[in-house]
Amino acid sequence: MTFDRKTLVVPENTKFEERTIITKGDVVIGDRCLIQFGIKTDGRIFIGEHVIIDGGLDATNDIRVDIFSSIGGDVKSGGNVYFGEKCKIKGKLSLKGDLDVGDSVEIENGFEAKGWINIRSPIPVVIYIFIYMMQLLKLGHSEEIERIMSEIEENEGDTIPISETFLFIPNNSIIGIQKSKVENNVHIGKKSSLLGNFDVKGNIFIDTESTIHGTIKSTGDTFCGKKVKIQGNINSNGDVRVEDKTFIAGNISSEKIFLSKEATVNGMLNAKNGVLFMSSSTIKAEEKLKRFESNADIVDEVNNMLE
Repeated sequence: MTFDRKTLVVPENTKFEERTIITKGDVVIGDRCLIQFGIKTDGRIFIGEHVIIDGGLDATNDIRVDIFSSIGGDVKSGGNVYFGEKCKIKGKLSLKGDLDVGDSVEIENGFEAKGWINIRSPIPVVIYIFIYMMQLLKLGHSEEIERIMSEIEENEGDTIPISETFLFIPNNSIIGIQKSKVENNVHIGKKSSLLGNFDVKGNIFIDTESTIHGTIKSTGDTFCGKKVKIQGNINSNGDVRVEDKTFIAGNISSEKIFLSKEATVNGMLNAKNGVLFMSSSTIKAEEKLKRFESNADIVDEVNNMLE
């Protein structure tokens, strides 16, 4: 799957419990998001600007929270922690590494840090750079100023590599206990369990053996892999495809429905362009065709010969 910075990505084996999202790998949350859960992971946590987290944070490695964000519970880290300006932590902070905080950071219940503590004020740094460049101008070192500016521009867009397995929540998303809203596509990995209803302005892909405890609404297409469980309705402005041994507790409403004969739907089917019932052989034939078009079968045959 191509990472496009707009798709909500939930990795496999992620669990939405009553108040906490439990996952593996790095967690990246975009700007201006509302998360009505806490987050627990064995990786790192990166949180953008103006984000509200109703619960706490628990990460085996580093935690980085950008400016004007709020954390509603305790923050625990097995690595380093960074808080930008005006961040608020309504619980207790405990970390095993270094603590780096910006101006006017509030930690209501205190903190415990085993490493170095650095409290920064960004304004003096800006003033220092300004004074330094003014002195260079007076000395006629314009080439040095150009070099400094070019280095600042180069470093401004640096990216932080994240783990191969990651949870990504794009900008302006709402992940709620009862209702979630996403402004683009959603990709849910295998054997995951999510709570609440999802309102998605895009396509939804749900991988094998995952469960949604709620209703799905999308402006695009919806795909449900094998042994998926939807404890609600599916409402889609595009097509809906339901694979083998998938269970839908409610109704399906879409432009067209592709339904496996081995799937179970307890509600009604409403498709403007009809319903197509698929057998296992039909699904396998389609998969075979896709693999042939991508030369996957040829690669597999070569690998088998080499073995």
